[in-house]
Amino acid sequence: MSRPDLEKQPYDVATMFDGIAKRYDLMNDVAAMGQVGMWRDLMVEALEIGAGGQVLDLAAGTGTSSTAIARAGARVVAADFSLGMMSEGRRRGAPVPFVGADGQHLPFADDSFDAAVISFGLRNVHEPRRALAEMVRVVRPGGRVVVCEFSTPTWGPFRTVYEKYLLRALPAVAGTFATTVDAYEYLAESILEWPDQEALRGWFLEAGMERTQYRNLSGGIVALHRGVVPVS
Repeated sequence: MSRPDLEKQPYDVATMFDGIAKRYDLMNDVAAMGQVGMWRDLMVEALEIGAGGQVLDLAAGTGTSSTAIARAGARVVAADFSLGMMSEGRRRGAPVPFVGADGQHLPFADDSFDAAVISFGLRNVHEPRRALAEMVRVVRPGGRVVVCEFSTPTWGPFRTVYEKYLLRALPAVAGTFATTVDAYEYLAESILEWPDQEALRGWFLEAGMERTQYRNLSGGIVALHRGVVPVS
């Protein structure tokens, strides 16, 4: 399997995820040292969605985040552009509908959802700012847009250690659990070149959101960003 480059052309990225779908969630849990569940719980809290609220989970993969949101009482649509990831989610029995969708051109009408979220997927979109604009478009005025994504550790010495881990240890660990390390080399590089917390908050503002804020998790390894779609 060939790996995508940092231009992140949609076909290349989708093909990569098709190839690692069966082991992707396991590898994530191992690489994150068991913190994924905690990050996911905090993401669900950030949505502040009531029972019966309609949520779009973009780049939903196998539906692990969608399932967590559904368990909180929301109605969830899991959208992704990797057939392999969605097929694996259906095979596992994720209790949500899956819809094939490119985050840059969402197949939903304006104001269709009470909230939208993307977890660890925005950095894999070719034009991430366009994806944010699309999320704003499909969320009703007053609704929330949440992004849970790898980010920049806040403590300098730890940041140096973390970067070495991503470039060296992550592919090595992946080799133990996955059939190829190429995808994880790309994923490590995509994390390192991703904008920091304040830059991503700036993208939220550019997309027209209000009350933008972020919360650092695990020392900034992950950042949870949230904005509100303005009421006209």
